[in-house]
Amino acid sequence: MSGGIRVREARCRGCANCIKSCPTEAIRVIDGLIRIIPDLCIDCGECIRSCRDKAITVNEDEWDLLRSREGLILMADPTFYVQVGAYSRPRLMKEALEFHGLRDIAEFASIAFDLAAYASAAIIREGGDNLPYISTYCPAVIRLIQINFPELVGRILPVESPLETAVTIWRNATGGKEKVTLVAPCPAKATLVRNPVGRGKSSLEYVVSVKKVIRDLLAYNVKVTGTKTRAISRRWLLWSITGGEARHISSFSDKGLTSVAVSGLRNTMDLLNELELGRLGGVDFIECRACDLGCIGGTGTYESRFLSQLRLENIETEWLPSHEEMEEIRSWYDKGIWRLDNPIQVKERLPLSQDLGEAMAKLREMDAIYAGLPHIDCGSCGRPSCRALAEDIVRGQGDETDCIFKLRERITALSGEIRSLSSKLPHTLHPSGKRRQGT
Repeated sequence: MSGGIRVREARCRGCANCIKSCPTEAIRVIDGLIRIIPDLCIDCGECIRSCRDKAITVNEDEWDLLRSREGLILMADPTFYVQVGAYSRPRLMKEALEFHGLRDIAEFASIAFDLAAYASAAIIREGGDNLPYISTYCPAVIRLIQINFPELVGRILPVESPLETAVTIWRNATGGKEKVTLVAPCPAKATLVRNPVGRGKSSLEYVVSVKKVIRDLLAYNVKVTGTKTRAISRRWLLWSITGGEARHISSFSDKGLTSVAVSGLRNTMDLLNELELGRLGGVDFIECRACDLGCIGGTGTYESRFLSQLRLENIETEWLPSHEEMEEIRSWYDKGIWRLDNPIQVKERLPLSQDLGEAMAKLREMDAIYAGLPHIDCGSCGRPSCRALAEDIVRGQGDETDCIFKLRERITALSGEIRSLSSKLPHTLHPSGKRRQGT
């Protein structure tokens, strides 16, 4: 099972709504149950949106168990801080969390996001032939590129997620050794913990959804004043909406930054297709988010994404850091903690066979099977497309009669053969019932 998605088999009715929503054809419905192919899943959460029975959810840890532990440290996505009007600033949310004995590290996150924007601006400035660079902030987009757009992997910015970097800064600055829990707005961010890209092991230990934590806080209706904690920069909160990251990077750029920002998987795939075809000349930076309107549209959020967007668009923030903040950013930049540990690699699909000759033979067989299928991609077979069924058949994971149209053809042929056989009699009997007269 992939890192960010969990299937509750007891809730699954086998409706197959999920298979058509998956952009990488990673889902099958076999014997009435969902099966996810981990190598193809990008944890975008589209299957969660399409499942009416809530059989597919974010793969998160038990919040009630985590919050019962002393000294729980939270690293929250920026989306977390704009979910509730009463706690719509980091220091207000921090105060509400402290009321429950919880600690978050928002002040270190603020530095980490500034650092990521500063490092990105420096790389883009020296971009050369690699322009435009692509943001690494949305893990679902990175996995989509690895699987569907392998030629674009070299354009991905080698900048670590600021959510990871924030934990590193907090540990270096305070000496903290406690395990850190990520508060995530979507299954894609949950993969930072369970299956990170560009590093061997995450600096985060657990993950819970924004929705779970917000519901818990609202149940107690804690009154906050904002006087118990110091003010925290709010530039980084804008990464929650489309264009926020690009605007942050632009504030550190000494020349005009030409960027394109899109949200939603369909728009993202359209833009990446354009880039692959070489139609985005003159663009320096591309910001893509799998969820509509940005991270505020994640399946693990609490509030309407439209209300969150309204709140963020009206937020007042200083895009230019103070002199003291710039000194701190440059200090962390020189330490290189913002850089990905490992280069991002292409994710190759599982081959039909390890032997090249056998793989070619199976490919020809798959093409022949596909040619005989109806090509309407109805999903009745439990696969997202006729080609996916043909591939499953060649891999020994399906049968041609899984297609309802091929099954009907087979039944029709068999019934015709049965009728033909039923009309035949042994040679010892005559149809008229009389013995033929001899001459």
